[in-house]
Amino acid sequence: MSQTERRGAKAAKRKISRLTTKRLVNPVMRGLLERGLASRTHALLETIGRKSGLPRRVPVGNGLRGDTFWIVTEHGRAADYVKNIERNPRVRVKVGRRWREGTAHLLPDDDAAARMRFLKRPMNDTLVRLVGTEHLTIRVDLDDGPTGA
Repeated sequence: MSQTERRGAKAAKRKISRLTTKRLVNPVMRGLLERGLASRTHALLETIGRKSGLPRRVPVGNGLRGDTFWIVTEHGRAADYVKNIERNPRVRVKVGRRWREGTAHLLPDDDAAARMRFLKRPMNDTLVRLVGTEHLTIRVDLDDGPTGA
């Protein structure tokens, strides 16, 4: 397969994956997470929209480890929430029923596969590997203590 064909296949995979998650999976998961009803295997990431300035919420795998929250993206810098973080790194993360604020840092030199092994989230990480086109690690340094709703 030529490089042009690989790029085309990658773009098609990203388009199908984004359509499925954006229209089907994320709305259901977001609703469950906002109400604190989803399993603790997932969390809600809130960024500020780079164009609208409004809060934007997206379900992610629960990467809470101490005072750090880890994310491995499915589509790298092509993900809207990554673009939002590039514009404004201040985010909120909801795990269970608690929100925490923090500052997100993109780590392009981090080994995303090793990071997923460190996080030990077999279901989430298998899906990220299957549907992902470009993995990127994000570290969120959380502020002290949970915040309000």
